[in-house]
Amino acid sequence: MNHNYFQLRPEEEMEYLPIIPLNDNEEGNTNEEIPEELPLLPLRNTVLFPGVVIPITVGREKSIRAVNEAYKKDKLAGVVSQKDSSIEEPAAKDLELVGTIAKIIKLIKMPDGGITVIIQGKQRFEVEKITGEEPYFKAKVKALQEETILNDPDFDAMVSSIKDLSGQIIQISPNLPSEANIILKNIENPSFLIHFVSSNLNSSLNEKQKLLEINGLKKRAEVLLGLLQTELQYAELKNKVTSKTRAELDKQQKDYFLQQQLKAIKEELGGDNIEEIKEMQKKAEAKKWPQAAKDAFDKGIEKLERMHPSTPDYSVIYNYLDLLLDLPWNEVTEDHYDLKKAKAILDRDNYGMQKIKKRLIEYLAVLKLKGDMKSPILCFVGPPGIGKTSLGKSIASAIGRKYARISLGGMHDESEIRGHRKTYIGAMPGRIIQSLRKVKSSNPVMILDEIDKVGTDFRGDPSSALLEVLDPEQNNNFYDNYVEVEYDLSKVLFIATANSLQSIQPALRDRLEIIDLNGYATEEKIEIAKRHLIPKQKEAHGLTKTSFKIPDKVLTKIIQDYTRESGVRELERMLASIMRAQAKEFIDRGKLKPTVTSKDVEKFLGKPRYSNEIYKTVNLPGVAVGLAYTYVGGDILFIECSVSDNGKGDLKLTGNLGNVMKESAITALSYLQANAKKFGIDPETFTKKNFHIHVPEGATPKDGPSAGITMMTALASALTGRKVKPYLAMTGEITLRGQVLPVGGIKEKILAAKRSGIREVIMCEENKKDIEEITAEFIKGLNVTYVKNMHQVLDLALS
Repeated sequence: MNHNYFQLRPEEEMEYLPIIPLNDNEEGNTNEEIPEELPLLPLRNTVLFPGVVIPITVGREKSIRAVNEAYKKDKLAGVVSQKDSSIEEPAAKDLELVGTIAKIIKLIKMPDGGITVIIQGKQRFEVEKITGEEPYFKAKVKALQEETILNDPDFDAMVSSIKDLSGQIIQISPNLPSEANIILKNIENPSFLIHFVSSNLNSSLNEKQKLLEINGLKKRAEVLLGLLQTELQYAELKNKVTSKTRAELDKQQKDYFLQQQLKAIKEELGGDNIEEIKEMQKKAEAKKWPQAAKDAFDKGIEKLERMHPSTPDYSVIYNYLDLLLDLPWNEVTEDHYDLKKAKAILDRDNYGMQKIKKRLIEYLAVLKLKGDMKSPILCFVGPPGIGKTSLGKSIASAIGRKYARISLGGMHDESEIRGHRKTYIGAMPGRIIQSLRKVKSSNPVMILDEIDKVGTDFRGDPSSALLEVLDPEQNNNFYDNYVEVEYDLSKVLFIATANSLQSIQPALRDRLEIIDLNGYATEEKIEIAKRHLIPKQKEAHGLTKTSFKIPDKVLTKIIQDYTRESGVRELERMLASIMRAQAKEFIDRGKLKPTVTSKDVEKFLGKPRYSNEIYKTVNLPGVAVGLAYTYVGGDILFIECSVSDNGKGDLKLTGNLGNVMKESAITALSYLQANAKKFGIDPETFTKKNFHIHVPEGATPKDGPSAGITMMTALASALTGRKVKPYLAMTGEITLRGQVLPVGGIKEKILAAKRSGIREVIMCEENKKDIEEITAEFIKGLNVTYVKNMHQVLDLALS
């Protein structure tokens, strides 16, 4: 049904809304004579039915002239509809041929020149001929008579159905007034009821025109009934959709109202977090992260929106969400697969270390072929000061990754690795997550420095927490207690550094790919000094513009006389002392000598700290020189033995020796006792005399089996009175059968011997392969003799 009741409409608009006549029985029974020619009034978007009264606003010139002419005469005009409502100035062919004769009831002239008229439909007519188009349309018309239907039950039923359906439509249409239903019930004339409902029908112009053109009131009622059924179904569907939409809108309006109230309350309390929450949500929309992380963020945001910024938990949740946004979940840097360039960078930054460089180039080659692989867990083991940590930074530069370093030395708390739970005050994520947040990449090179110095106490065992981090099969789901979302660490290239493997627990050591780094020979230290240390110290002391040189001979003196180390840290300190002296010299005199001499070194650094003369002064029976491997690299070890009379064959051991070293001394004594006659020793000596073995530097703990042949040599020297050859050192483990077994740390021990001025070394024949790995230039002038048993050792060692 048409939903705008009794509303004034201009002729140009879609719908005209009828006014109920005071006497509906007048329809079709006018006593006025219908003239053969009538002025035509074209209407857009509506159809006038007999008996129906509508107000229209006339605006077109032709229409105004037609209305004025009709009003002056008999007040009758032929109202027809346009075939196309979009035409502003219709021609005769654009008008329908069936219309309604209308009587102008009232004419009102408007201030803008337009006219408003109230017209009532009287009778249908048919246009026989258009007799004129100017100054308005005129037509010869033929009135169409309506049939009178009496005592037809079918027709009466249709009229009743029309009335019922119309009433239902009015009831379910919220925009129709309830008074319309009362009006329908009071209409008694069936013909007027049909025309009134047809005029109010919410159908197309074409359908209304077809209704008007139908001859026969019963047929017209039948078609109208079908249209009403369709409109009722549409109205019911529309009402259902509207009710559902209204319910949703009511909820939205309620939520909006409550949100506005909440906002006002927050502002009154003195805090508003809406802007910062919106900013976080904006960042989250652009973030590429796993679904689990997104769900955790959304959950946190919901909590944050319900909190006031001044509450304690607000900052906890805010910091947590800020961490989730900062973490580089799926952000990685692109690796550089240029192997030649990577090798050039490694060679530029680090001298030597060919084994490590070879391993890294192999890793890059596989990565280039496969495109993706689980990163290996490398562990560089070697003495301090040889560049393990700086090598990690060089590796990151070579393959184009970010660099992160975590110092594990002295770490006691497991939470440093896995993070603290958010329930604790001051909780924060573990060091690994913090480092990833800092470098903003999920595939950095991460150095785990001093992994052998991780502590253990009541707060937990960090080395056990590292088991998950350093296992390629597990670390793709690393769980940090603070983040509470699994994080993929499989793309991180972990590199651990250690001075010794002894203090690393076996399970952790099993996960590491061990790469041994040995100390530097004198020749290597000279090259490192020239390439790296001297330029670095010159820059640090403001001497870059000066051009003095330190010759190789002078560097050799500094290395041999002022340092005893596997690395180059002490050498760097010595060079720093020389640079300070040179800086003072330059300030005092304004110039420097072109070359630093050996005398200058003694002037700057003082007298030599170490000397090879010690071997001349200790060349007594019962003293042998051994080679040891400590966490700071290789070193020489003096072993002294004395035999005292009036004893009972007791053995005393001093020098802060470990259990393994003590057992080596007992084994050596037992072997000599069992083979006394072979070596020219009186067997009764072992029951009448006491033996004392001492290793100097008693404050330093010493342990290991490699001093076995040295102890036996010292005992044999003391018992036989034969001196050990000068400048001779040895290393190897012994058995009760007199066999010499191989030991480790050979390169470090050999370099220590070379640094200390040793000229000859005795070791197990099975260690020959280790000597062959050392560059020949580094051990030039050092004679290495290989043995299988103690007979050979004593024949070579004792003079």
